[in-house]
Amino acid sequence: MHNDIDTILISTDEIQAGLIRTGKEITAYYGGDEFTAVGVLKGAVVFMADLVRNIDAHLEMAFVGASSYREGTTSGKLELNFFPHEGEIKGRRILLMDDILDTGRTMSALKAEFLERGAAEVKTCVFLDKPSRRAVDMEADFRCFEVDDLFVVGYGLDYAGRYRNLPFVGALKSAVYEAAASC
Repeated sequence: MHNDIDTILISTDEIQAGLIRTGKEITAYYGGDEFTAVGVLKGAVVFMADLVRNIDAHLEMAFVGASSYREGTTSGKLELNFFPHEGEIKGRRILLMDDILDTGRTMSALKAEFLERGAAEVKTCVFLDKPSRRAVDMEADFRCFEVDDLFVVGYGLDYAGRYRNLPFVGALKSAVYEAAASC
């Protein structure tokens, strides 16, 4: 698995420092008010689990299913699989968390859906921000790191369901996904 990584972009220690910094920013924003942290499955699980332990505020946790990549490397049609129940959304302040903000389509669609379902406020938080790929007008309210337009894996980010368990973020060797694309 490690042989498939071209370069380590963000080390485990750098991730921990980013989580502490972002946790402090979120704590300051909410000022002790309760909110619901909603993680986008599956990518946000690792990030969310570590980040919420760095937030000094009362919060509830919920999850939403959304997918757009399938087996490939390019964004496909967005599928919204399930949402938290109404009591976790209506009138609540929501912090929507995802592993990466790429084109912005997923986060934008989810934010709109939560507002339509009655959320009082929806803020966004991402582990990685890739602004060079943005296809819609969407910026994260909180982010840990910005990355260049590379195919990144690790710390929750995957390629074809693999590499999520790496403790760092790395650039996947192009030969790995090019070989799959030619099949």
